[in-house]
Amino acid sequence: MSDWQVWIVLSALLLVAEMFAPGFWLASIAVGCLAAGIAGLLPIGLLGQILVFAGGSLASLFGLRPVLVRRFLHSRGTEVLTNVEALVGKTGVVTRRIDPVTRIGRVVVDGEDWRGTLLEGGGVIEPGTRVIVVQVDGSTLVVEKEA
Repeated sequence: MSDWQVWIVLSALLLVAEMFAPGFWLASIAVGCLAAGIAGLLPIGLLGQILVFAGGSLASLFGLRPVLVRRFLHSRGTEVLTNVEALVGKTGVVTRRIDPVTRIGRVVVDGEDWRGTLLEGGGVIEPGTRVIVVQVDGSTLVVEKEA
C-alpha cells in the first residue's frame, strides 16, 4: 500500500471515529490526512506529506472547525429550557386560595405542587382557577389568571 492510500484510509477511519466523539476534533485531523493523501500523489516525499498534513490539520482546526461548531453544536434558537425556567408560560390550577396579603397559596403545574403568589396589584384567586406562570421567584411561582 502506498503512502497516499494510507493517508486516505486514515482519513476515512477518523471520519468514522468522529461520529462517536464530540467537538469535530477528529474531523479536523481527517481533513489534514485527506490533504496529505492528495499531496501523496505528487512527488514531494514523506516529509512533504507530513508538512501538508500539519498545515491541512491546522487550517481545518482554525478555519473549518469553528464554523461546524457554531452551525451544529451551538445553533441559535434551539435552547431547551429546563428546571424552573421551563415553567414560565405554563398553565396551572390553584389548589389553595392565593391571597396577596398573606402571600399564601398553592398551584399545581405539570403535576407538581408549588407555592403561588400573584403579580403586584392582583386580587384573590380561589381554588380551581386556571392560572399562567409569569415568573419564578425562588420556589414561588408568580401567576396571573388565565384569560
